Amino acid sequence: MAEHRPCTARGETPLQRADRNFVELLQELRVTQTGVQILFAFLLSLAFTSRFTSLDTVQRVTYVITLLLAVLAAALFTAPAALHRSLFQQGAKPRIVQVSSRLAATGLIVLVFAFSGSVLLVVDVTTSRAGGIAAGAATFLVCVGLWGLLPRLVRRAGLREETHGSPGRPEATVEEPAPQGTVRIPAPLRGTIRQPSAAREGAAHREASARRR
Repeated sequence: MAEHRPCTARGETPLQRADRNFVELLQELRVTQTGVQILFAFLLSLAFTSRFTSLDTVQRVTYVITLLLAVLAAALFTAPAALHRSLFQQGAKPRIVQVSSRLAATGLIVLVFAFSGSVLLVVDVTTSRAGGIAAGAATFLVCVGLWGLLPRLVRRAGLREETHGSPGRPEATVEEPAPQGTVRIPAPLRGTIRQPSAAREGAAHREASARRR
């Protein structure tokens, strides 16, 4: 069958590639789910503290929005497991990987706003409104830079190296066959071994001719 033939540089079939991609995706989700769980637990416990009653309207709205964003992010990150369980052994693994990747990417976007909102709320309560807005904006920029801009820069650098060749790597050259009677010196040693001059080669040739006579 065509779908079982190796199709990648690793010699994988489409099904093997889908299995590997799904395992890698689950490993990534384990990392992000830890942050979401900590944030969600913090926001839930915040509503039962004694200081929560002293929050103003803006702070309460920020809290509710941030809590809902954390719930949405957690739902998006756990959706791939539910999707895989619902379509288990139905031959839909490549489709599951594709949809799960989009869910995880959407979850990261939501998580950026959840992190920013939580930092805004905490700094607003502890210091001032201006400090909270500045801290929330800084958190947003850091997450966007590390999660969105950095992968693009790495990919662009990789494409540039593939186009122009890796820096510092010498290009392969085709060696011409050495003339008959000469000694071939390996390429790595050509810079350290002095090759015989033309006069020395001529003298050696005349000496060999005299011996044959």
